[in-house]
Amino acid sequence: MKTPVIDVHLHASSISGWGRQWPFVESFAATSGFYETVDANGVMKPELVEALLRRCGIDYALLLPELSPLTTYYVENEWVFEFCKHSTRFLPCANINPHLEHDLGGLVRRYIAEHGLRAIKLAPTYQHFYPNDSRLYPLYAVAEECGLPVHIHTGTSIFRQAKIKYGYPLLLDDIAVDFPRLKLVAVHSGRRFWYDEAFFLGEQHENVYLEIAGLPPKKLPEYFPKFKTLTHKFIFGSDWPAMPSLEGNIAQVRALPIPPEDQDAILGGTAARLLGIGTETFTDQDERPRRQSHGESAVGGRSAGTTSS
Repeated sequence: MKTPVIDVHLHASSISGWGRQWPFVESFAATSGFYETVDANGVMKPELVEALLRRCGIDYALLLPELSPLTTYYVENEWVFEFCKHSTRFLPCANINPHLEHDLGGLVRRYIAEHGLRAIKLAPTYQHFYPNDSRLYPLYAVAEECGLPVHIHTGTSIFRQAKIKYGYPLLLDDIAVDFPRLKLVAVHSGRRFWYDEAFFLGEQHENVYLEIAGLPPKKLPEYFPKFKTLTHKFIFGSDWPAMPSLEGNIAQVRALPIPPEDQDAILGGTAARLLGIGTETFTDQDERPRRQSHGESAVGGRSAGTTSS
């Protein structure tokens, strides 16, 4: 059976939702296919995103909100949850900002029960907290209990208000030790400064995985000299739309000098296991039904353009 292709790092936002970061995203928009996914008013439409994924051969995508008004942009979890109802290709993720919420464990339980949450994204560098802070432990405990992956931004950022110290990968070591059954994903794999540290965590801990969003896949053997020994721990993420080409990144993984089964693991096999989804893939002739019937209007009556100041 063909292994599904899964993008675990796809940002969902209309043009207005990007706020001050739109010029950066716009620099990629023509080649990334972003303009294919918005209407004449710049509003992202589910059916257009679904068409882009189908064209690029992506079976599932984890859609990311962002609650970082001071550093990047602001798109509510609820907006993404509503967006994901339009297609079973879309997997809902929650971004949880510990400065905005107090009952973190209770919030995760509610999102699972009400929205079928598939993963949690934490953004320490953009929201200015240490991921091994004990106030996050109730969140980790619930995620471990429920089998929910927790994706944590590691490494550098180009955004001026980001604080890089919070992205140090070894901060995940405490979490991996204290929650040995928690599925931990080091987003960006320690990008730029800390590739070695991130790779070590993947070697050291059975429950730590390395996500490659923002990294040119062809350079993985350069960034990680022992890459071939740990291919089962790498998972594909694109960072779309702030990247050149979905098809191009997939092709780069397919061109890596590793066995086809290892390429499949990176592109979706390992992520399917972490996210608890089957191995069914999509084709134009065999499309699964949408979760529920929606019209062709914008999602939920709210634009992702409600940016906080």
